[in-house]
Amino acid sequence: MTFTNRTEKDISAEQKTKTVAFVNGDIKHILEDGKVVYYYAGSQTTHTTYPSGLEILHFPNKQIERRHPGGKREILFPDQTIMYLEPDGSERTIFSDGTVVHLSPSGEKVVDFPNGQTELHTRQYKRREYPDGTVKTVYANGRQETKYASERVDPSPLCRISGILEETRVSPEGSSSASVSVSSWFVTSDT
Repeated sequence: MTFTNRTEKDISAEQKTKTVAFVNGDIKHILEDGKVVYYYAGSQTTHTTYPSGLEILHFPNKQIERRHPGGKREILFPDQTIMYLEPDGSERTIFSDGTVVHLSPSGEKVVDFPNGQTELHTRQYKRREYPDGTVKTVYANGRQETKYASERVDPSPLCRISGILEETRVSPEGSSSASVSVSSWFVTSDT
């Protein structure tokens, strides 16, 4: 059957499947089990919708996206990276090298590396934790700090400004109650 807009509809002899061919090249198959397969000619993408509400999209670059009825989405990229997107806005990405990135709805990011290191990104700081217990932190104001497993703390090297050393002290976690003190003695050596 052909419509006035040149869209064609074909119903199988046993009335179990229907195929609609659109003028733009898109094709829609409606199967007996309720599954709908839609092919977008322009983007060469196949969109399959199941009676359960699950949707699966196949893109020409081999990317596959699954959209679950509750709002969860899974994206499998051609390099085997998998991204999980949750309805609450959180994300988890597993890269092919084993690196896992967690992103919270508030924007905090946790990166777990295959070598056992973990990195945490917040608005106040970025912190990397090493398997030996060492923790390196870079605060939003640029101050750096290294805490070793032995509990020894190594603050960032003092910054050289116009021949005067400037030392910045920030309260823990880079909170807004930071205080700044400037030492006004001159630098005589690099040691």
